[in-house]
Amino acid sequence: MQHYKYLIIGGGMTADAAVQGIRSVDPVGEIGLFSAESDPPYNRPPLSKALWKGESVETIWRKTGNENATVHLGRTVTAIHLDSKQVVDGQDKRYSWDKMLLATGGSPRRLPFGDDHIIYFRTLADYRRLRALTESGRRFAVIGGGFIGSEIAAALTLNQKKVVMLFPGKSIGNRVFPHDLSQFVSNFYREKGVEVLTGERVSGLETRGGQLVVKTSSPREIVVDGVVAGIGIEPNVELAQAANLKLENGIVVDEFLRTSHPDIFAAGDVAAFYNPTLGKRIRVEHEDNANTMGRLAGRNMAGQSEPYNHLPSFYSDMFELGYEAVGELDSRLETFADWKQPNKEGVIYYLQNGRVRGVLLWNVWGQVDAARALIGEPGPFRAENLKGRLE
Repeated sequence: MQHYKYLIIGGGMTADAAVQGIRSVDPVGEIGLFSAESDPPYNRPPLSKALWKGESVETIWRKTGNENATVHLGRTVTAIHLDSKQVVDGQDKRYSWDKMLLATGGSPRRLPFGDDHIIYFRTLADYRRLRALTESGRRFAVIGGGFIGSEIAAALTLNQKKVVMLFPGKSIGNRVFPHDLSQFVSNFYREKGVEVLTGERVSGLETRGGQLVVKTSSPREIVVDGVVAGIGIEPNVELAQAANLKLENGIVVDEFLRTSHPDIFAAGDVAAFYNPTLGKRIRVEHEDNANTMGRLAGRNMAGQSEPYNHLPSFYSDMFELGYEAVGELDSRLETFADWKQPNKEGVIYYLQNGRVRGVLLWNVWGQVDAARALIGEPGPFRAENLKGRLE
């Protein structure tokens, strides 16, 4: 039976960052990484951004194997045995371990119909499938008006495809952006040629003459060559649940990223951690968190005791619009927009009880660290205190 000093379940950015973290402390300890995907670890953001703007797939690889780690591709861990500190994979092979990391990520939420006709966009395999469809397909439906939906709709449009975007909300990004900005983004997409259908729930999907017919609750029928959905993910906690680890909107970890078992760590999309800046437990599904948290988890697995106090940031591209953001972005919070150019360039602050909880840097760059520091300040803040604070 193969033994690993460090066993990592997951093959995404978090898993690779953990390998780097381990190697920064322990250059020789045996590392085994188990990924359900057939591709080695890669950067995920380019799948909905740079690869649609001409960047080569060869630029996304993380080169995990260069760190003397054994990478098992297409292998799913099916059980964890805590008493013997072993795991079992889908081929009924057993592996023992000293320290383990759960970097199992999340799985896309799925609609109760459509089967494999809908691409739930998340992996490189999904990108390849959609890219292949664009070789002959001309019209695409994008279900979802959030982070992934808006990026994919822009990417397809930039590649001269007709896009119909549909979702139950009132406007693109309405859960995150203030109402006026969300309305602006929806109209901006329409000006770019995207058919934006708000207040629409998808009720079914059928095939007809080689094409797909999306049915909505309005009712409406939309005939397309491909359907992409970006309607969020659910954290993959099944293994942790079976091992009786503590769960709360993900796998609960302490400040050192340990789960309720002292030799099992968790990081990335699946980990629920306490953030001291916000003063509450959160779970974050973005690149900065995957890289920073994964690396620290690896270092702590290798014997360090470094607390994870980082407040992750995230970013997005929507045609020529772009933003960086940090903290809580919730359109239900009080907001103050400090515009240089209305809806084109400025900073939006999200406030609660006189504290800044989040900052949206709209076409403003290089201010993430300053925004993070501002969120850490006790305040109290009012709109006039914030004008010109970040530029």
